This record gives sequence, C-alpha cells and structure tokens, in this order.
Amino acid sequence: MSTTQMKAAKQNKVTSQMKQVATRENVDEDVIRRGVATGTIVIPCNIHHSSLIPHGIGSSLQTKINVNIGTSKDCADTVLEMQKAHLAMKLKVESIMDLSSFGDTQSFRKELVQRSTSMIGTVPIYDAIVRLQKPLADIRAQDWLQVLRIHSEDGIDFVTLHCGMNKNTASRMKQANRCTNIVSRGGAIMFAWMELTGNENPFFEHFDEVLDICAENDMTLSLGDACRPGSIEDSGDVPQLEELIVLSELTQKAWKKNIQVIIEGPGHVPINQIAEHMEMQKILCKGAPYYVLGPLVTDIAPGYDHITAAIGGAIAASHGAAFLCYVTPAEHLRLPTLDDVKEGIIASKIAAHTADIANNRSGAIQWDHEMSTCRKNLDWEGMFRNAIDPEKARLYRKESKLLDEQRCTMCGEMCAIRTINQVLQNEEPDYINYNKEN
Repeated sequence: MSTTQMKAAKQNKVTSQMKQVATRENVDEDVIRRGVATGTIVIPCNIHHSSLIPHGIGSSLQTKINVNIGTSKDCADTVLEMQKAHLAMKLKVESIMDLSSFGDTQSFRKELVQRSTSMIGTVPIYDAIVRLQKPLADIRAQDWLQVLRIHSEDGIDFVTLHCGMNKNTASRMKQANRCTNIVSRGGAIMFAWMELTGNENPFFEHFDEVLDICAENDMTLSLGDACRPGSIEDSGDVPQLEELIVLSELTQKAWKKNIQVIIEGPGHVPINQIAEHMEMQKILCKGAPYYVLGPLVTDIAPGYDHITAAIGGAIAASHGAAFLCYVTPAEHLRLPTLDDVKEGIIASKIAAHTADIANNRSGAIQWDHEMSTCRKNLDWEGMFRNAIDPEKARLYRKESKLLDEQRCTMCGEMCAIRTINQVLQNEEPDYINYNKEN
C-alpha cells in the first residue's frame, strides 16, 4: 500500500508534490504540509498519474477550478471530449472531471490520465452503469466497489462518491416536498438503487473498504452532495443539511485513515445565503476544502448560467470555498460545445480571480495592477498580454475600424486617459476638429 500525502504530512515529511505546490502558491513548504496533515489542504495526485502537475486545494490557497467533460449516449464523440480537455489544459485549468456515461469509458479515461497535466476526477457510479450492463436492481454492493477500485488503478486523482445518500437521508428527502427533488445524477442513481433493492448505500455501509481502496494509490475522496439544491427554493433545506452532517462524520473517519477529502457543495443558492452556507460547511467539516457547483444565484437564466454561476462562485470563494466547478452557457440545456467550454472556463476563472483579490492571495492584485498600468499608458499589446482571454480581446479590437491605433472606437479623441496624459505632458487636447471627417 502506498503512503498517502496525508500520512506523509502527519509524519512531518514534505513530499515533492507539497514542494511544487508551495512554490506555485509562494508559501513556505511547511504551511502546505501542515494543511495536508490537518485536512484543510488536499493535493489530489494518484501515484499512477505520471503527467500530473500537482495543485493544492484549500481555502488558504489560490482558488482552483474544475472543468467537466465526457461522453453521453446522445453525444458520444470522444475526439471532441479530448479536445475539450486540451482546451482546459491550454487555459491552465487545474482539474478536469471525466463524466463519461457511454462507450469505451475506460480507454478514454486511461488516455485522459496519460495526456493530462491537470488532475483528473471521475464519478465511478456513472461508469458502473456502463461497465456492468445490468438492470439497476441486479447490481450488487461489491460491483459498485469493484468499479471504484478500477478507477483507482487507472490513475484517477479524485473520485466523487455520494456516500451521504444513506437510508436516513433518503427518507428526509422523500418527506421534504422539495421543488426539484434530486438533481445530482449520481445521487439519483444511488437513491433509485436503494429504493429498488431495499439495501443501504454500499459506499456508506462499506466506507472502510472505500477508504482502503483510496489508500492503495493515494486517490482523494470527493464526498458528493446528492441532495444539493437544484433550485434556490430548496437551498438550505433539511435533506441538504442532513447530508452535510453525514459527510462531516465521514470526513473524520477518512482523516483517521489518512485519506484526503473534498466536500462537494450546493448548486443553487440565493446570494444572501452563500456566506452562511460556506461558514456552516467550515464548522461542520473542520475546514475540509469545499468544492461548489457555481453556486447559481438564480434559476431563470438558461443560456447564461455561466454568469449566474460566476456571480455565486466569486462570493462563495471569497467566503471560503476552495474549488469552483465551472458552469457553461449550455447548463440545463445540452452537452457543451468547445465554445461553451471556453465561455464556462473564462467565467469561472474570473470568479476565482475576483475571490483571490478579496482574499489577498499572493500575486492576485499585482495582475490587475499590471493591466491598469498598461491601460494608463495606452499599451495595447500589454493589455492583451494581461487579459484573461487575450484571443477575444484582440478579436474585439481588430473588428473595430480604428482611425488612430492609440485609441479605441468607444471614446475616440475624447478618451479620458489620452486627454489626461496629454494635459499632464503640457499638451492641449485637440477637440477643435472633432466633428469634421477624418
């Protein structure tokens, strides 16, 4: 059995991964080691993922983002999904989750691990449905666990398991009269399996075995939120809180076995509740990194949910969320295209950076200072270099019919920066010929 990052940290050992994270975050190596030892920082890094550039996830570090890709029965193009993964890596996304639910999922997963410098996450319960090819009621507890073991052996850095959807949580959900019931795909599958078989959730019932499987290759456990609110009306209700309490108890068990844990958080939360959600999770789960989907702050924006998620993500991360799952404009509508993926990534990166400024993370405000200095100097190339999406910034400027390369078509000769620069250089702004054709 391999030594996990958490076990090494508890033994006062600084691993090569911890050193790399410390350098990237510009903090002392022992800060990272102590965070990993206490569970407030995780470094998902399966020992079989040799191409990985390790990243730390924790509320004391820079905010990280995750991109979801993967095939479905309706859209089974693995070439396109791999292109999405490469786009994510090009845009320096720290994490990619393969949510494939159709086709040769293992071959795609193995290729993704081999190629990816980003950490790779999966939800083995999806793959179990594909792999086992059985009626749901005929799947046995050990079948679920065997698929989990396969993902560990394939080099997956973290897995989402809906361990908190046990019989008690399921009972609470049925009594709650929720607006949107269960919107988690994995949570719905497990709920259905429990209802059909009458059995307890195998990932909850056999949690010690789950931890042993994770320990074999140092795979991080992401405790999924089966009862996350799928509408702002359901935010903060009893099933959600019941599940979070279960996850907090499971986190303590995992830490005792030296398994790193991420807690997955809510999907739809009104703005005025976000800070409370973050604080509640930090208290119950003792600072384990919080991984949130958005959260989306309104339900009415299909086609624009990358915006609703970025609003919620920025607020959540400024109050302690460590890991943002991107949301694309296609959320609730379809599998995202390459363009959708890029839009979702950029929106999420803006949210993460905004939170890093608020949290005074190393280097965050400096980036904005460099951009603003370029603006003051009308240094367009410098502005493009500092833009979060240089390609789009260049395209927008190129599409304008410029009369003067030093200005843009918004303000033209009345550009405030140009005017002030001229006055400070003892030059008089020339507005005399403004209405004449150039």
